[in-house]
Amino acid sequence: MRISVPAETRPGETRVAATPETVKKLAAKHQVLVQSGAGVAASVTDEAYVAAGAQIVPASEVWAADVILKVRAPNADERAQIKPGTVVIGMLNPFDTDNNAAMASAGLQAFALEAVPRITRAQSMDVLSSQANIAGYKAVMVAANTYQRFMPMLMTAAGTVKAARVLIMGVGVAGLQAIATAKRLGAVIEASDVRPPVKEQVESLGAKFIDVPYLTDEEKEIAQGVGGYARPMPADWMRRQAELVHERAKLADVIITTALIPGRPAPVLISEETVKAMKPGSVIVDLAVSQGGNCPLSELNKTVVKHGVHIVGEPDLATHVAADASALYARNVLDFLKLIIDKEDKLVIDREDEIIKATLLCTGGELLRK
Repeated sequence: MRISVPAETRPGETRVAATPETVKKLAAKHQVLVQSGAGVAASVTDEAYVAAGAQIVPASEVWAADVILKVRAPNADERAQIKPGTVVIGMLNPFDTDNNAAMASAGLQAFALEAVPRITRAQSMDVLSSQANIAGYKAVMVAANTYQRFMPMLMTAAGTVKAARVLIMGVGVAGLQAIATAKRLGAVIEASDVRPPVKEQVESLGAKFIDVPYLTDEEKEIAQGVGGYARPMPADWMRRQAELVHERAKLADVIITTALIPGRPAPVLISEETVKAMKPGSVIVDLAVSQGGNCPLSELNKTVVKHGVHIVGEPDLATHVAADASALYARNVLDFLKLIIDKEDKLVIDREDEIIKATLLCTGGELLRK
């Protein structure tokens, strides 16, 4: 079987879908083609791929494969070079209906790894978790670089410097990693989330949980989330949370927002009025900026200063840690491949399998996700 790894063409995308580690395992049984220069931005040379058993090919030849491993969805020019029936695996954005339809029209068998269900059997394929983990770490690094003061408390001959106060909004994988990283840097941390089960996790990492009481059974039920993701909360609960967050934000030096709801605009957590009330020189890192942002003042791909507050709107922070992000992503992809390649090294796509069913966007010209 021919398995190919094209170079990513989306602006700012530095990751690659396979590394020498995973190529070595694939090349033992399959022909692996890697586009020349595909791993350069992730610190992987063509020579490293060759040593692992891959064949380096130009862009014109990389699309002639049975399986194509991508980070991002193929664009129109790339789709035109892929033969019908080819399996394409990557973070294809299952909520992009136009692109889904285009891949279906091209006759592709497309698997969106973001749609992997959060079940025990699929943990090793969970690209959202592996990449969010990196984004949470990098968000704290970016915040520390932007913040014009120390993060830890320091006692010096010139006096004592207070520790920075960090507020984490949204305590999924990215939020938990942000807490752990900020803690290592010596910050004082508070965290907020709609889901009550995360309180114990937050406190185990040394942060204080901002608890917004649930006044109705409906609020409690919605707060449990679905499949590990948050659900939109009732308006009254959101109002109460906003009031409490506003008071805590006034004391914060750094706020990192990570709240996302799949397929919907990101919820607004930090209003303009709250930004106005924050201390001059404070920093907001908005990890949800690509879905509209948790702060309405965030600007995509920009760091701006509004009302004296630095607001960082860099999307896909995992791309700033390209080597490790690629290593983790490539392992996710390799484990997914094991699901669709049988012991005889042939493609077997079992559409009754719950992981296959959740991730398969289109096959044989049929659009499965609309």
